[in-house]
Amino acid sequence: MSAGLLAVLMAMAWTPAPHAAPGAPDPSGGATGVDTVGPVPAIGRAWPVGLRPLVVRAWEPPPTTYARGHRGVDLSAPAGSPVRAIAPGVVSFAGRVAGRGVISVELENTGDPPLRTTYQPVRASVRKGDEVAPGDILGTLEASPSHCPTACLHWGLRRADTYLNPLSLLPPWLLRRAPSRLLPIPA
Repeated sequence: MSAGLLAVLMAMAWTPAPHAAPGAPDPSGGATGVDTVGPVPAIGRAWPVGLRPLVVRAWEPPPTTYARGHRGVDLSAPAGSPVRAIAPGVVSFAGRVAGRGVISVELENTGDPPLRTTYQPVRASVRKGDEVAPGDILGTLEASPSHCPTACLHWGLRRADTYLNPLSLLPPWLLRRAPSRLLPIPA
C-alpha cells in the first residue's frame, strides 16, 4: 500500500478523541502528544474547499517540537477554487509569506488563547481585521508549486505556538464518507 493511500485511509478513519492521557499520542491535541492546550471543539460545518476533498497528506504530529512532521492537512482542489472559512472569526493575517498567499483566521469562542486556522496558498479576498462567518470566501486557491502532486490547500490549526490537527474542527459525521447506494433506473 502506498504511503499516500495509507494517509488518506487514516484521515478517513480518524475520529477525534475528547482527551488523551498525558504523554500518549493524541491526534487532536498538542504536537508533542501531551494535552497542554485543551480539547479542540468540533465547530466546523463544512470543508474549506469542495464538498469532501481528498486528503492528499494527513496530519503527522512531530514527536518533539522541532522534529519533522506535517503540521496540517493537504486537501486536493483545483487552482482557482474558492477557499472558505470553516467557523466564525476575525482575519488575523492576509498576505504573502515566502512568496505564497497565507490567510490566518482567529476563531471566535474557542478559549484563551483562541484557536487560529491557516490556509495556503491562497490569493486573499479578505484583509486583516475582517470578520468572517462560516462559509465566507477568504480567497481563491493559487496554483503555486507545493509538496502536493497536484494543486492543494494546506490547512493548519494552532493554539498559541502549538500545532493541532485541523480535522478535529470538523464533526465526525462530516469526516465519514457516505455509503454507496444504488438508485433504481426509471423505466
